[in-house]
Amino acid sequence: MTLPTLCTERLILRAPKLSDFEHWAAFFASPRADHERGQKDRAEAWRYWAADVALWQLRGYGPFSLEDRATGVYVGEVGIYNPEGYPEREIGWFTTPAAEGKGYAHEAALAIMTWARESFGWDRLVSYIDAENARSLALARRLGGVIDPALTGTEPGDVVVVHDLRAFA
Repeated sequence: MTLPTLCTERLILRAPKLSDFEHWAAFFASPRADHERGQKDRAEAWRYWAADVALWQLRGYGPFSLEDRATGVYVGEVGIYNPEGYPEREIGWFTTPAAEGKGYAHEAALAIMTWARESFGWDRLVSYIDAENARSLALARRLGGVIDPALTGTEPGDVVVVHDLRAFA
C-alpha cells in the first residue's frame, strides 16, 4: 500500500517512519502527554505508536508525520485515528515543543479534512479532547468544530468536538 503525501504551504504530510517514534517517545515521557492518553514509558509508547501507524494498513487512513518544507525537520503528527473501541473516526494532533504555537497542526488538519472528504466522502470527523486541554479545544474550534455534549468520548471527561466535512471538497 502506498500512503498518500499531502503538501501545504509550509508542510509535507507524509507516512510515518521509524525515526518519528523518538518524538512520540519524548512526548509521552513528558507532562505534555497528561491530556493525551497519559504519560507512558518507552515500551508502552511504542505499542500506541505502532498501533496508530498500523491503521494505514488496516483501515486505509492513519497518522501523517509533519515535516517543515523549508528545513525537513519533523514538527509533529496529525491524522485520523479509529482503533478498536473508538465510537467514531477522530482527527487528532500533536506537535513537538519547538513547533507549538506556529499553526502547524491547524494547517495540517485542514489539509487532512479536505483529503478525507475527497478520498472517502465522509461527512464528519470528531476530536476527543480532555476537558483540561485548553489549547487543543481552541484548535478544534478554530477548525470549525462544534462541541456536542450528547456524544461520548474515549475517556471519562472527554469533550467531543464534531467537524463537519461537507464544506471540504
